[in-house]
Amino acid sequence: MLRRIHADRPIAVERAIPADLAVAIDPQDLDEMIGNLLDNGWRHARSALTIDARAADGMVTLGIADDGDGLDDSAIAEAMLPGRRLDERSDGHGFGLSITRELAELNGGSLALGRSPTGGLIARLSLPLRA
Repeated sequence: MLRRIHADRPIAVERAIPADLAVAIDPQDLDEMIGNLLDNGWRHARSALTIDARAADGMVTLGIADDGDGLDDSAIAEAMLPGRRLDERSDGHGFGLSITRELAELNGGSLALGRSPTGGLIARLSLPLRA
């Protein structure tokens, strides 16, 4: 779907997600969170997104990393504030990350942002593993 939405941005996507991995949350909440993170990653990537997931200690951690400009530590904290947009050049209202964090926390998980190995941003969404 993102390839159609962002048809003008040919982004390479690399995925490493075990087929049997599942989380114990509402599917609509999961769709909302992953949709927000993928859309942000796609919009800010230069040419590539890396998506991986792994389970450990009863949690699944999904990482979505782009190769864009990334954010410094103060901008990362600011990006998580509701209604705060750090990129005024593109569409959006600045609520995607705060909604994703809130949904993650309501479901017993968390959202953390950091610097990706490719220099861009990595979003790490942790959610309870479905037993």
